[in-house]
Amino acid sequence: MEEAAIGLGMSHDALGAYLEDAVAGFAALGAVTKFGTGQSNPTYKLEAESGTYVLRSKPPGKLLPSAHAVDREYRVMKALVGTDVPVPEMLHVADEAVSPSGRAFFVMRFLPGRIFWDPALPEVGQADRTAIYDAMNAALAALHDVDVGAVGLSDYGKPGNYFARQLDRWSKQYLASVDTPDPMMVAIMDWLAAEMPADDGQVALVHGDWRLDNIMFAPEDPVIAGVLDWELSTLGHPMADLAYQCMQWRLPNQGDMRGLAGIDRAALGIPSEADYVADYARRRGLGDVKDWPFYLVFAFFRLASILAGVAARAAAGNASNPEMARKYGAAVPALAAMATGVIREGR
Repeated sequence: MEEAAIGLGMSHDALGAYLEDAVAGFAALGAVTKFGTGQSNPTYKLEAESGTYVLRSKPPGKLLPSAHAVDREYRVMKALVGTDVPVPEMLHVADEAVSPSGRAFFVMRFLPGRIFWDPALPEVGQADRTAIYDAMNAALAALHDVDVGAVGLSDYGKPGNYFARQLDRWSKQYLASVDTPDPMMVAIMDWLAAEMPADDGQVALVHGDWRLDNIMFAPEDPVIAGVLDWELSTLGHPMADLAYQCMQWRLPNQGDMRGLAGIDRAALGIPSEADYVADYARRRGLGDVKDWPFYLVFAFFRLASILAGVAARAAAGNASNPEMARKYGAAVPALAAMATGVIREGR
């Protein structure tokens, strides 16, 4: 099998030989199949005589600073083994110096199960919809309750105001991704800087991309088998994860980024945004959530900045899925408009 056939920047034989040496028990690499979904890091299913695995690699080409941190994904998932946050079994990480392709990657055990792409969950019944959303809520609360020192992640993020750091990071990432900044995005950056809440001292392990399609559910039951895609994880403010997921309640249930707006959520067994936030707060023993509009606006801005970077990679020919990347780039103005709506309405 030639290098071009697997798209990993190395031949099939080179990959197989490397894995047999690096992964305990690995033997006889067979088919290598690229997963067609996902934008950030190219991900492959590896079938071998010794079992089935998943390899997740940095993409080729020039990359934005701090992006595509597969080493961080590996580290955090390995640290979470044995906690109340389900994760796949981590097997090996290779940095650029030792990787046969010159691109960092990691290998984990293949996790069978279901990924749901439509948050309305048309594939399952009402009771399972309710259970799936409750499982996501419980897992998010459990994540934010993880003792980062006990799992060896006390140095996984920087000290200080998380939102101030993140606003600086994603503002720079956005401006580096576009030739001409969208005036709405510039206005949102200014509003976020002006409305920045005082640092309340909350620090938790945050996933950074907590949404339905980054969670693998068991093949038959509404139970989480594993939380995936930890590239954006860090130590930060737990409200960032909660607001990021709650954007989905406000996005329309159409197109490539489907949300829950415009559908009868109660009839489907899906909680309202307010109930979901209240359930999370109850699980964590919190009172009323303050500054919710700020957290939502930040979530919309951050996602828009991420998608602007995806579109930039598509233009440079480095996106994992170029057609989808271009569509995501076109979503940036829509997300900016939704953030602007939250600013105007104050909710």
